[in-house]
Amino acid sequence: MRYAYITLIGCCLLLMTSPTWAKDKKQKEAMDMQAAMETYAKLATPGDPHTRMASRAGSWNTTTKEWTDPQKPPTESTGACEHTMLLGGRFLRQECTGDMMGQPYTGIGILGYNNHTKKYVSTWMDSMGTGIFYMEGKADKAGNKITHKGHYDDPIQGAMNLRAVTTLVDADHEIFEMYGTGKSGKETKMMEITYTRKH
Repeated sequence: MRYAYITLIGCCLLLMTSPTWAKDKKQKEAMDMQAAMETYAKLATPGDPHTRMASRAGSWNTTTKEWTDPQKPPTESTGACEHTMLLGGRFLRQECTGDMMGQPYTGIGILGYNNHTKKYVSTWMDSMGTGIFYMEGKADKAGNKITHKGHYDDPIQGAMNLRAVTTLVDADHEIFEMYGTGKSGKETKMMEITYTRKH
């Protein structure tokens, strides 16, 4: 009898506290959702890296050097690029025209900075192929040199590790360098592009 009485009291207490417990749970879920939304909003807000990218917007002339054989002088060509910011200053779009390996080409690249991973990310595609290059990396402390790394499955040389270095020389000059490491395990310079702002 005593056990039945205790059980009855327990059930009554549970029924009385259930509405309060449910209310507290809803309040906690609302607070968790609010905190999550604040986190997402903070991560979506452009910061200093995006401001630095925005400073590269504009029209540029390019001079490109390409090395197909590291023992021989590079071939040189000229071109032009338009840099524009996208999505409220979150991404830099680069559209370039010029010559590559003696053929006219158009290329489009997107550069971003992921506030969550604290890494720069970039993609590149052009009329010389059907693949999309994806690379990610970090800048030096000053923020003027960005080093990206990625992989590329070359149809002739096979799998390659890529390293790209972008140096922001000053407001009107920028240098892009691409290095590749193939089966030999030795890194070689493949390309260098010098950007000069049009005035």
